[in-house]
Amino acid sequence: MRDAGIFDGDVLIVDRAIRPHHGHVVIAVVEGDFVCKTLSMRLGRMKLKAAHPGYPDVIPKEGQTVEIWGVVTASIKTMPL
Repeated sequence: MRDAGIFDGDVLIVDRAIRPHHGHVVIAVVEGDFVCKTLSMRLGRMKLKAAHPGYPDVIPKEGQTVEIWGVVTASIKTMPL
């Protein structure tokens, strides 16, 4: 998610009470795996967009389990030691 300003080692603050909307950075569970992506909702279809060119977008397929777990509200940077 580097293009969204989130880097390896960052700590994310996630609010599960916020209703996710188009454009929110979210934590989602896709087939049991947690992912951090940008939520895209177009014409009633969901897509989880990657903000790093090396990672694919997630477009749920028929029968695939995808749950939006929470909305990312902040990122805490870690300092190199």
